[in-house]
Amino acid sequence: MTGKQLRTDEKVTLKTAEELGLLPEEFERIKTILGRTPNFTELSIYSVMWSEHASYKNSIKWLKTLPKKGEQMLVAPGEENAGMVDVGDGYACVFKIESHNHPCAVEPYQGAATGVGGINRDIFTMGARPIAQLNSLRFGNIDLPHTRHLVRGVVKGIGDYGNAFGVPVVAGEVGFDECYNTNPLVNAMSVGIMRKENLVSAIAKGKGNPVFIVGSATGKDGIHGATFASADITENSADDIPSIQVGDPFQEKLLLEASLEVIGTGALVGMQDMGAAGIICSTSEMSEKGHSGMRIDLDKVPLRQQNMEAWEILLSESQERMLVVVKKGQEDKVKAVFDKWDLHCAQIGEVIDEDRLLFYRDGKQVADVPASTLVLGGGAPVYDRKYKEPKYFAKTKRFDIHTVKDLELEEIPEVTRFLAAQPNIASKRWVYEQYDSMVGTKNMSTNTPSDAAIVNLKYTDRALAMTVDCNSRYVFSNPLVGTQIAVSEAARNIVCSGGYPLAITNCLNFGNPYNPEVYWQFVGAIKGMSLACEKFGTPVTGGNVSFYNQYSKGGQVEAVYPTPSIGMVGLLDKDHRMGLGFEKKGDAIYLLGHVKDDIASSEYLYHYRNVKYSPAPYFDLDEEFKLHQAIAGLINEKLINSAHDVSDGGLMVTLLESAMVNRLGFEILLDDSFRRDAYLFGEGQGRVVVSVDNQVGGEFEDFMMESGVPMVYLGHVTGGKIVVEDMPMGKIDDYAALYDTAIEKKMEE
Repeated sequence: MTGKQLRTDEKVTLKTAEELGLLPEEFERIKTILGRTPNFTELSIYSVMWSEHASYKNSIKWLKTLPKKGEQMLVAPGEENAGMVDVGDGYACVFKIESHNHPCAVEPYQGAATGVGGINRDIFTMGARPIAQLNSLRFGNIDLPHTRHLVRGVVKGIGDYGNAFGVPVVAGEVGFDECYNTNPLVNAMSVGIMRKENLVSAIAKGKGNPVFIVGSATGKDGIHGATFASADITENSADDIPSIQVGDPFQEKLLLEASLEVIGTGALVGMQDMGAAGIICSTSEMSEKGHSGMRIDLDKVPLRQQNMEAWEILLSESQERMLVVVKKGQEDKVKAVFDKWDLHCAQIGEVIDEDRLLFYRDGKQVADVPASTLVLGGGAPVYDRKYKEPKYFAKTKRFDIHTVKDLELEEIPEVTRFLAAQPNIASKRWVYEQYDSMVGTKNMSTNTPSDAAIVNLKYTDRALAMTVDCNSRYVFSNPLVGTQIAVSEAARNIVCSGGYPLAITNCLNFGNPYNPEVYWQFVGAIKGMSLACEKFGTPVTGGNVSFYNQYSKGGQVEAVYPTPSIGMVGLLDKDHRMGLGFEKKGDAIYLLGHVKDDIASSEYLYHYRNVKYSPAPYFDLDEEFKLHQAIAGLINEKLINSAHDVSDGGLMVTLLESAMVNRLGFEILLDDSFRRDAYLFGEGQGRVVVSVDNQVGGEFEDFMMESGVPMVYLGHVTGGKIVVEDMPMGKIDDYAALYDTAIEKKMEE
C-alpha cells in the first residue's frame, strides 16, 4: 500500500512506515535524526528519498569500487545529473542511461515516454544540448499477446516522445526471453554536447537566493514513483497507475530551449531536473551539495489539480519541471526567459544557510527535515548485503559440448534460416522505423551502417561513436565474465566503427537485492565491469541501478536475467569511419581473433538445441584488447573495407549482416579442425570479420602477422550468392527477407 491510500491525519506508526516501504530500523533511525516521531509528510519524504531508486542504499558500497578516473573525465560520478567527458576543442560530451522498467510494466506507453523525457532532462539541466538517444529494451516471449502489447506501447512511447522532442534515436538493442514476460526492461540513454565552460551545477547556495520552479504545473501523477520502482511488480501493480508519470514532449522542447537560454543570462546559481521524487529530491540534493537548506512555500507551486496535500506536492513526479536557484536581484532575467517560452516560472522559496528543509502549506509548517540526512552520500542508509553463489550456477558449469551432436553439412542452411528469423537476432526494423533517426542531421550511420552509431560533431573533424550493449544470457551464465563481455562488445563496436572508447555509463537491472543469490549476480557484474573498464581505459561516469525486476514462476518469485546494460561513448576522426557492410564483389574475407570449439550460451545452443544452462562463451580480456588495437591499426592504415564483430548468432550471422547491407554474398570454406556448429554459430568472443581489397592483401596479412592476432582466410565476397564449403545456400535476398520481416510478422499476429 502506498501513501495515497493512507490518511494523513492519523498517528504515524511503524505500520505506516512499513506501508510506505521503510524498514523498522529505518523508522527508528528517522525518529533519532528528528528527535521525535515524524509527521506523515516527513515520513513520506524519507520513504521516497531512502527508497532504493533514490538512495542506492543496497548498491552504493559496490558502485564505489568502479573505476572512475581518466584524463577525459570532467565530472565524476555522482557529482552532477550525468557524466561528462572531454571531446576536444573546448567541447564536452554529457551522457547517461537510466531505467523506467516498472512504469513500463504497468503502462508501457507513458512509462517509456517519460523515461525518454527524464533522461534528456538530465542532460540539458547541465547545459548540454541532447543530440542523440539510444535505448536497451528487453521483453518476454514475443509469441505472447501480452508481450506484443508491451512492445507496441514501449516502442510507440519512445518514438512519439523522442520524435516530437526532436532528438534522433541513433542506436539500441532489443532482446526477448521468457524471464521478461512480466517485467520488461526499458533503459533510455541520452547524449549531449556543450561547451565545457557552460556547465551548470545542481547546487543551492547563497543565503537569500531565490528558488524557482519552472516548466509544467504539478499534478498527482507519479506520486511515490520512486517507492514504486523499489518494489516487486505483481499482478496488482496496475492499481498503482498514479505512480506512472505522464509526459508532454512539446512542453519538454520548450523547457529545453528555455533552460539553455537562461543559462546564457548568467543569472543561475544552480539547476536540477525533477525526476524521481520530484520537489523533495531536487530541494534536498541541491541543498546538500551546497551545504545549505531551503525554505519552501508549497502554496506558490503552480498546480494543475485541486486539493493536493503537502506530501502530494512534494512527491509528485509530474514531468517537464526544473528547480532553479537564482542570484538574488536577477530574478527578472530568469522570468523574462520563461515568459518568452510560455512556461511557468514561480518563486517558491529561498536558500537558507542551515542544513534544514522547511516546507509550508496554507501558512503552516508541514515538514522540517535536515537535507543532508535524505540523500545518497549524506545520511541515507548504506547496507552491506550478503551474497552466495546461486544453485543454478552449478548447472552451467556441468555443460559438456560432447553431449550435443555436431551439425551435418546439409543442416547448415536450416540452422542459418532458423537463426536469421530469431527475434534476438533478426532485424529490429519494425522498432527503429518508428523512431526519427535523422532529425537534426547529425546521424552519420543511416546510410552507412556500422557496429556503433556515428554522430557528427559539426564544425570539427571528429564524430562521436556510441552504443549500448549487453547479452543478459551471458551474464546469467557467469556475471563476472558476462559483464566483461558486455563492456568489451561495446568497446569492440566502437573500435570496429573507426573510433576509440572514452567512457561508459551503465544501467544495472537485477532482481531483489535482499536475495543473496541475486546479490551475488550484482557483485559479480560490478567486479567484471571494473576489470573490463580498467583494461580499456573507459571510466564509469555514472548510471542507474534498477532492482526488484522479478516475475512469478510456478508460485515462486524469480529474478529476470541480470542485465547490466553498458552505454559507451567514443571519439573518431571522420575520415576513419568504418562500415560493417561488404563493399564490393571479390574482396577477401578474413576472421580475426581466436577460434574455439565453443557453443556455450549461444543462440544456437539455447534456441535451436534447447539447452538452457551452459557457461558464458569463450572470453579472454587480454586477447580482446589486443584485437581492438589491431582493428584500430588496420583502419588507420586503410587496409580494410569493412569490419563487423562476431556476436549473437556467431560467424554465420555476422557474414549475413555484412552481406545484406549492399546485397552482396559470400563464399567461404570451413576448418575441419573445429566442429561445424561451433565454427559457424558459436559465440566465442574477441572475433571480428573484415573484408580486404585484394590489392592490399599482402600488406594486410603482414600487418596482422606483426600484430600477433590470429587471422583466418574465410573466402571472398560474391555478387549475391552464398556458398559454404562448396555447398550452394541460395541468395542473400532470401535470407534478408527472413531477417528483415521476422519481427514484423510476429507483431502482426
